[in-house]
Amino acid sequence: MNAQLLQQQLLQQQLLLQNTQNQDDEIDLAELWRAIWAGKFTIIIISMTFAIASVFFALSKPNIYKASAILAPASSKGGAGGLGALAGQFGGLASMAGINLGGGGGDKTALALEIIKSRSFIENFITKHNLLVPLMASKNWDMESDTLILNEELYDKANNKWIRAVKVPKKPEPSPWEAYKKLSELLTVSQDKVTSMVNIDIEFYSPKIAQQWLTWLIQDINEFMREQDQIEAKASIDYLTKQLANIKVSTMETVFYQLIEEQTKNMMLTMVKKEYILKTIDPAQVPDLKDKPKRALIAVLGTMLGGILSVLIVLIRYFAKK
Repeated sequence: MNAQLLQQQLLQQQLLLQNTQNQDDEIDLAELWRAIWAGKFTIIIISMTFAIASVFFALSKPNIYKASAILAPASSKGGAGGLGALAGQFGGLASMAGINLGGGGGDKTALALEIIKSRSFIENFITKHNLLVPLMASKNWDMESDTLILNEELYDKANNKWIRAVKVPKKPEPSPWEAYKKLSELLTVSQDKVTSMVNIDIEFYSPKIAQQWLTWLIQDINEFMREQDQIEAKASIDYLTKQLANIKVSTMETVFYQLIEEQTKNMMLTMVKKEYILKTIDPAQVPDLKDKPKRALIAVLGTMLGGILSVLIVLIRYFAKK
């Protein structure tokens, strides 16, 4: 009997404790609601301030347009089978002579994509097309007149002179390194591992300029890779021709003639293929719609941030006073 009474008392105490905890939770929630309701005007004012500020911030940001192109690795036809056979038979000999038997557009796609992002290529690209002023001094684009708006604090258009205020060792005219970093931020290069398709994007204030830069970039990387392979093939042919004069064994003469033939095919390939490494599937077009900024999203996130901060401020003040 005593044990049963003890169990009943324990159960009653547990029930009483649970009821007390539930009441405390209800009191806490009710107290929180009272605190929020008491500071509703503060919450409204802060939230509205953040909402208005976020709208003005979103409207102050210039439109950014993105030009995109889809490319495919240019397959190396015309002698590919012969190159593979020679690479298997005489790959060691060719490598000792510094001769590349694996010339192929698809094989060099990864190399071309890395070269596009390299500092030397981008700096030469900026210099070749005279992009320093529009790249580093522009701040917006006038849609009606289709002209770039330059920052007058950075560049004096009337006198064609850089006037930006910088600290040593920087100079008023941006350095090649600064231009490289700026263009790298606007450029996106990616390749699908499954399909091998290449996507290249360039973002800029002007949609026409973004499209033009992307077109130039694709042309320049193809031309760069073609010139490099041309130089390599010519050097290989010259080397093999000189060595051929010193060979007395007929079997080796045959080998060298085959190597010269394949390098000549490589030379011809570099001369006839315009899209040497990357073949355009979907060329760069002038974008009609902006890509950035997402003004509605900025306004919503700014309002939400203001609401959260205002609630925290109200609760902190309430419990600090209490």
